[in-house]
Amino acid sequence: MGEMISLTASCGHKFQAYATGNENAARGLVVVQEIFGVNHHMRAVSDQLASFGYRVLSPALFDRVERDVELGYTSDEIQKGLALREKITEDEVIRDIEATATKLAPRAVGIIGYCWGGTIAWWGATRTKAFNAAVGWYGAGIAASRHAVPHCPVQLHFGAADQSIPLADVEAIRKTHPNVPTYVYRDAGHGFGCEERQSFDARANEIALHRSLAFLAEHLS
Repeated sequence: MGEMISLTASCGHKFQAYATGNENAARGLVVVQEIFGVNHHMRAVSDQLASFGYRVLSPALFDRVERDVELGYTSDEIQKGLALREKITEDEVIRDIEATATKLAPRAVGIIGYCWGGTIAWWGATRTKAFNAAVGWYGAGIAASRHAVPHCPVQLHFGAADQSIPLADVEAIRKTHPNVPTYVYRDAGHGFGCEERQSFDARANEIALHRSLAFLAEHLS
């Protein structure tokens, strides 16, 4: 449904982004990848979100170190994704998501991310002023930077059975930010929103998607 376009960060780095949705849509959305690149699943998520009236861009953050990365969900590919992530600095990620948001301006722009992207969505809310709303799904790095102050409304989603995000971390986030809607889905593991992973939880994904869309619609109107 969409196409790959070229964007340029403030440092001059050129990278690709998957673009989908009506170019004349009144609202824009940056969809941030997991550690598997802008793969089939990430493009499908972008297309789905675009169908709700958004112009969507999903930046290829791995272009900083390797172009055209599309990984699956085997243990070997997970390790490759983790290794690629470690080669990219947080500042570089921020430059790329800011450039993506700029491409969507002057619309109201939201950001939603999954896994690594869930943490990046939190950074987008707390380290930039580029977004009008942010939604993070199972971002393992949020707890470590929970004392940062969001510049826009934020909504967060976690799985109660997530082996990589202890419930103690979720409670710490809630305690630090009691006004941030933070949802925990019983029996859901990490990656519960990805139908291509064994941890996919259809019910949790449906509820989290509904909540995310309602939140974005409220704050990007």
